[in-house]
Amino acid sequence: MQTIEAKPSVSFKNLLLATDFSSISKSALAYAASIASRYGSKIYVVHVIPPEPRMPIPVLPELDRDRLQAELAMQEFVNGDELKEIPHETLLPRGAMWPEISELIESDEIDLLVVGTHGRAGLKKVILGSVAEELFRQASCPVLTIGPAVPEETGREFRRILLATDFGPASLHALSYAFSLAKESQGALTVLHVLPPTPTVEVTPYWHAGTDVVERQETAGRIALGRLKELIPPENPLVSDPELRVGFGPVCPEIVRIAAASHADLIVMGVNRAASVRVSVHLPWATAYAVVGHAPCPVLTVRG
Repeated sequence: MQTIEAKPSVSFKNLLLATDFSSISKSALAYAASIASRYGSKIYVVHVIPPEPRMPIPVLPELDRDRLQAELAMQEFVNGDELKEIPHETLLPRGAMWPEISELIESDEIDLLVVGTHGRAGLKKVILGSVAEELFRQASCPVLTIGPAVPEETGREFRRILLATDFGPASLHALSYAFSLAKESQGALTVLHVLPPTPTVEVTPYWHAGTDVVERQETAGRIALGRLKELIPPENPLVSDPELRVGFGPVCPEIVRIAAASHADLIVMGVNRAASVRVSVHLPWATAYAVVGHAPCPVLTVRG
C-alpha cells in the first residue's frame, strides 16, 4: 500500500471566504482571520449577488437595490476587529455561485476556501440545494467548512486533528494535509477508519450471535488497523505518534462521535469530485456533507 508523503509545509497564501452575511459566516470569518494571521495570508471576502432577472430595460447601477444592500452588508461584515491587521479585499460579483467562485479560485490563486453552512438536510436540502457541498465537491483547493454544530466561542487553533479515511486516493491526499497541519501546529493526529457492523454471512443451528459477530469485528478491525499503520511514514514528522483507530457503525455518526469524544479541533476528509454538480448537491446521504452538518468542529475537505 502507498504510504503518506507529508507536505513539507502548509502554505495558505491566499484565502477566499464566501459569505452570505449570516451569523455562521461570522464564525467562518473568525477562522479565516486566525489562519491568515498564522500564515501571513491575504483574505478575499466574496458575496455573490444573484443574477439579475430579465428586464426590458437594464437597471442603472445607482438603482440596483441588490448591489446597494450587498455593499452595505459587506461594509458591516468586514468592519469588526478580525480583519484590522490582515490584508483583505472585498468582492461582490453578480452571477451563479459556483462559476463565480471557481473563477476567483483560479484568478486569485486561492489556496483555501472558507465557508459557513447551515447544514440543511433531508427535504430542505433537496429543495434548496447545498451551496457548501457544491463548493467542496468542485473546488480545486481545500475547503474549510464551519457547520451549525460548531460552537461560536471556541479556539481557532487546530491542535487536535482527526483524519477520517476510507483508504481511497482522496483520503490519501487529505492525509497529507492532516500531517502537515499537525506538524505546523505541533499538535496531535488521530487517523480513523470506520467499518460497518460485521454482517452475518450464514446462520446455522450452531451459530452463536455474540461470539460470531465479535470475532468477525475483531478480524476486520485487525486488518483495518494494519492498513492504517501502512499509511504512516517511517520517519514520523510529528511530535508524537499518530493515534490509529478503527470504529464500527454508520460512518457519519461514528466520525462525529469520535471527534466529540477526542475534543477534535478539526476533521479532515477526502472527497471525490462528483460527475455532476446537481447530482452531488442532491444526494442527502453524502457522507462528507452529513459530517459537516453535525461535526462539533470545522471540517477540512480535500478533493481527490
